[in-house]
Amino acid sequence: MSALENLFESLKKAQAELALQNRGQKDAALKAVMDAIEKGRVDILKANAADVEKARAGGMKEALVDRLLLNDKRINDIIEGIDTVVRQEDPIGKVQTGWVLPNGLQVERTTVPLGVAAIIYESRPNVTADAFSLAYKAGCGILLRGSSAALESNRALVKAIKEGLSTGGGISDALALAESGSRDEVGEILSARGKIDVVLPRGGKDLIRRVVENAKIPVIETGEGNCHIYVDSSADIINAVDIIENAKLQKPGACNAVETVLVHRDIAAVLLPLLAKRLAGKAELRCDNAAKTAIGVLPQSLLLKDAVEEDWETEFLDYILAIKTVDTLEEAVTHINRYGTKHSEAILTNDHRAAEEFERRVDAACVYTNASTRFTDGGQFGFGAELGISTQKFHARGPMGLEALTTIKYRIHGTGQIRP
Repeated sequence: MSALENLFESLKKAQAELALQNRGQKDAALKAVMDAIEKGRVDILKANAADVEKARAGGMKEALVDRLLLNDKRINDIIEGIDTVVRQEDPIGKVQTGWVLPNGLQVERTTVPLGVAAIIYESRPNVTADAFSLAYKAGCGILLRGSSAALESNRALVKAIKEGLSTGGGISDALALAESGSRDEVGEILSARGKIDVVLPRGGKDLIRRVVENAKIPVIETGEGNCHIYVDSSADIINAVDIIENAKLQKPGACNAVETVLVHRDIAAVLLPLLAKRLAGKAELRCDNAAKTAIGVLPQSLLLKDAVEEDWETEFLDYILAIKTVDTLEEAVTHINRYGTKHSEAILTNDHRAAEEFERRVDAACVYTNASTRFTDGGQFGFGAELGISTQKFHARGPMGLEALTTIKYRIHGTGQIRP
């Protein structure tokens, strides 16, 4: 039996125990995990520093290094995220609805844990704590398979989590880390029918494609974030520049960062020179001819290139922004629905009817009016943590919190009925 086979069996057994625990027991264990992460802060940051040093030495671009990086603030955010999960209602055992059939049978639809989940993810050691806390509160076992780039960070975090579970009376075997670093692990996880109930890929398009195309177990698909902001002709110029700057620069390696800005032709000559000045020395612009003309005299430190077709379909995850001019809202919506990844899209406008039309017609999990796309996040949505951003159209969509790891059980009570 392989090492992963042993983990599968251990997780399945632990999950069956965890499913029987009440909210008080689960919350007590999660609070102990918060304390353990605080106590292990120095060791976690030391392990992360080793991962970051190795990543930079290997040539990883800084926007991706930032996703890997932990610091005191991010450790605080991890702890606060777990605390938010603790304060949320237990999603398990809720009676969603009920009815009585003509034959007297009483039917109840209730929520139960999804079972044992696996998450396969790149960098982002915060996902280790996020995925664990959501899974534990939802009564699910979870197998973590992070990337080799974050291996030492993940080991340190899992060590602290397991210590907390042991101290807090929790079930430490409900969490496991696949840590061999071998690519064979992914194939074994994707083939674990009857052992893993669902797998969630979280990372770039190559990882997601590999999981979706090769999984023999159910997949909750998260998507890459080729996100857009459309600036309508009625938009507030100053607000638009502020929002675009935030959506691009606040964390360019995030899946909810904007990658393409679509600008209505009537506002381009006013907006784009201001935007170019704001982003000069901070981001490379890839513009169509009309956008380049509208910018006019280039700021000295601005790096500008001609946009090519590939730019419209690229999730840069870097300090790069594509800009295209459009004549109508219709053209903007058509572009977004062609090149977007159904993640997060935004319109900046003071026209209520334009906002309504955009929201109705754009096909995405999250659609914003007059706000940055950077808010598509479980923590920002009040979930405390997230498993990822689902771009599929069933079971779970958008930022995935506790409910994404629940499923339905029907309970039927009778008094001796038999089917004629």
